[in-house]
Amino acid sequence: MKNKVVLVGCGNVGMSYAYALLNQQTYVDELIFIDIDKERIKGEAMDLNHCLAYSPSKVRVRVGDYKDCREARIVVIAAGANQNPGETRMDLISKNSKIFKSIVDEVMENGFKGIFLVATNPLDVMSYLTLKYSGLENSKVIGSGTTLDTARLRYLISEKVHICPKDIQAFVIGEHGDSEFVSWSNASIALTSIDAFLEEKEKDEIEEMVRNSAYEIIKKKGATYYGIGMCLVRITSAILEDKNIILPVSSYDEENGICISTPAVVNKNGVQKKIFIPLNEREKQKLTQSIKVIKDAIASLEKN
Repeated sequence: MKNKVVLVGCGNVGMSYAYALLNQQTYVDELIFIDIDKERIKGEAMDLNHCLAYSPSKVRVRVGDYKDCREARIVVIAAGANQNPGETRMDLISKNSKIFKSIVDEVMENGFKGIFLVATNPLDVMSYLTLKYSGLENSKVIGSGTTLDTARLRYLISEKVHICPKDIQAFVIGEHGDSEFVSWSNASIALTSIDAFLEEKEKDEIEEMVRNSAYEIIKKKGATYYGIGMCLVRITSAILEDKNIILPVSSYDEENGICISTPAVVNKNGVQKKIFIPLNEREKQKLTQSIKVIKDAIASLEKN
């Protein structure tokens, strides 16, 4: 079977993902665009195909339709309303839940049996709805979760301590939203507690910056998309290359009946295993609050 990826929603996030994909060595053979603006995405496909002479990967890029989902390994959903200045991710819930119902129904009606990768906000709720609408097994629906928040965290720590972000072990967990938090009690550099590198005030400042990064970027340039594009490629590669790498993605938590981000093992089967890292009492309270935020959002939808 070819490693076919279908991208539904080719706005800023979708095209940042596509461009990042072409600029990395991946196992993707075919990338197919689905969007309501057919003419524009024809232009996007042409533009990207003109990059292939210099791309490290050989990827066929084209415009398609939902019939292409039948043989796809991954369907990436980046469709939906954008977060405007002053809006929270949860403010998008009503608009995007309706969009998702039609998308997921179309994908499944065409015999899709692969893995959904969700990038639309509010991320945890949209991941949950994708799971509910699709009827797929829990492991087959992955939200990008707090992968971007974690990347932001590691970058900000690296700027403070002058160590490569790749050598920093720290995770943002919980909701991809305002109730997310850093599990500082588990953060380390070279097997040494983060406390040896950062003071409490510095940790608080970094966590606040991570939480507000999207708002700052949206205020300055209208949207955030390069970072999430890179994160989606990382997750795509983890699936197609059966990497068994640990990423803080949003996936189904059976105990609480929601999708939420924790570190998880990601491979060809999707989320192979969620890892529930030990938390201190303060972090447990933050996780409880994050779970409540997501549950309340889902409940508000189900009432309507």
